[in-house]
Amino acid sequence: MSLSSFNRDDLKVLLARAVDPVDAPEEMDFTRITRDPHDYDPAYVSTLREAGVLAPVMDRESGLTVLLTQRTAHLSNHAGQISFPGGRREISDADLAATALRESREEIGLEPARVSMLGKLSTIVIRSGFRVTPYVGLVNPAGFRPQADPREVAEVFEAPLSFFLDPRNFHEEERDYGTGLRRFHVAMYEGRYIWGATSAMLWTLQNKMNKAAETL
Repeated sequence: MSLSSFNRDDLKVLLARAVDPVDAPEEMDFTRITRDPHDYDPAYVSTLREAGVLAPVMDRESGLTVLLTQRTAHLSNHAGQISFPGGRREISDADLAATALRESREEIGLEPARVSMLGKLSTIVIRSGFRVTPYVGLVNPAGFRPQADPREVAEVFEAPLSFFLDPRNFHEEERDYGTGLRRFHVAMYEGRYIWGATSAMLWTLQNKMNKAAETL
């Protein structure tokens, strides 16, 4: 069943079904095309710093959208890239979901009270030395105006969720990081180049939602 036939309310139900519970055990993401097998060696993964990001789905009457940010050009990690709000876990964070919510408030002024946490996606290992768990939250957009932290966020924008639910809007590319070619998914939205961990998370989300739709 094509997700293009689902209305806004149907997509919200499907979204909640597709993601894993917030408190589910950590599960590594093996949906990316290629990776260094070392990335998912348990001994290596255990040494990585934990991080949590929020994939905010804006519950707009005109249709669900995904909120994304573009990181500032001066950052030491992932400068200029399109990303979800999030960051490393702090000692004061009760869990990684709390990390994702705190970072979203700090980076774009999104208050946790606006977010209905639906669940999470599989954890991803990234080259900067983190293992990142993405959380999916439905956001009440009424009166929300992003307040971007200029030290970290150059731009905040939204894209239709429907765009990322169509696998035809992704393509594959490859790069050589000195350890051999690595292939990854890329999505281009209105001239914005979405790749790396963010595109992997969006690819996983559409994959899980399309599979969930097949069971209806």
